[in-house]
Amino acid sequence: MTTISYPPKPSPGDRIAVISPGAGLPGLFPRPYELGLERLREEFGLEPVEYPTTRRMGATPQERAADVNAAFADPEVKAVVASIGGDDQITVLPFLDRELIRANPKPFFGMSDNTNLLAFLSNTGIVGYHGATVMVQLGRPVAMDPLTAESLRAALFTSGAYELRPAERWNDVNRDWADPATFDEEPPTKPGTGWTWVNPDRVCEGRSWGGNLEILSWLLMADRELPRDLSVYDGGVLFLETSEELPSATEVFRILRNMGERGLLRRFSALLMARAKTWSFERPNSPEEGARYATEQREAVLRAMRTYAPDTTIVLDVDFGHTDPQLVIPYGGLVRVDGPARRITVTY
Repeated sequence: MTTISYPPKPSPGDRIAVISPGAGLPGLFPRPYELGLERLREEFGLEPVEYPTTRRMGATPQERAADVNAAFADPEVKAVVASIGGDDQITVLPFLDRELIRANPKPFFGMSDNTNLLAFLSNTGIVGYHGATVMVQLGRPVAMDPLTAESLRAALFTSGAYELRPAERWNDVNRDWADPATFDEEPPTKPGTGWTWVNPDRVCEGRSWGGNLEILSWLLMADRELPRDLSVYDGGVLFLETSEELPSATEVFRILRNMGERGLLRRFSALLMARAKTWSFERPNSPEEGARYATEQREAVLRAMRTYAPDTTIVLDVDFGHTDPQLVIPYGGLVRVDGPARRITVTY
């Protein structure tokens, strides 16, 4: 069993690597990327360091892996953050130098396709951080959401307990990054709905595992970054979110069903399910269609959990997925789910 530990934290003034292990989208959409870099410098006091493929679309898996390895190897770099996600980061994993990275542990921040690298780091013995990419959260028009900024600052610079809070307002409708007018005003938001608790009769505390559900399904199909002894997850906290590709409720249920058949779901004492993103440029759902999509996804999750892990404590609509704001979740770190008190506390 791999012992997982928290890497040293950066301090204001330190250098932080900005990499694109998924896709070099900063080259196509420079405005949100440059805005994110500006905020890293001015609001967080960090000095971003770019790598050869950070802004380059079409970089090979070997080239992107070389950037990851170089970022961890550089003693002047104190943390690593992804520019954005993608859809083929699984092809980068075979070219990562596990021993080099194990010998140079650093906080890594990313989400979505970066679930690949987060799972890799967890199996290497390093706690990572699910959330806060440069282009999306840091590059948000006009200003970062205060809840996102507070969570990221705590995860970057502090160690210890941090209590998550439901978003008072949220958004999941994007505007076109290619349109300069997008950056003239903050995204419109709607009132938050709070969290929904199922089986909240206990306190659960354990190390977290999960990330983006679709990416996890690919890792499971490729048999990547999953230990042979599933008992390492016993008593842990599973956290899952779905992407802007808006997987159907049927697909969500089938992925969870297969995880259940593999014996995974029953291992965890609690499940945190992120608020579903319900709108995309390809599927611009109306508010009514979006609400129906979210309801169907919740029902699919509960159906799978009733079948394979009926006693698990579940919290639905937690704000750590593809919606805005986004709370940072330590990957492989400690998470405490207090059902009676309706509180979630993470350890950064």
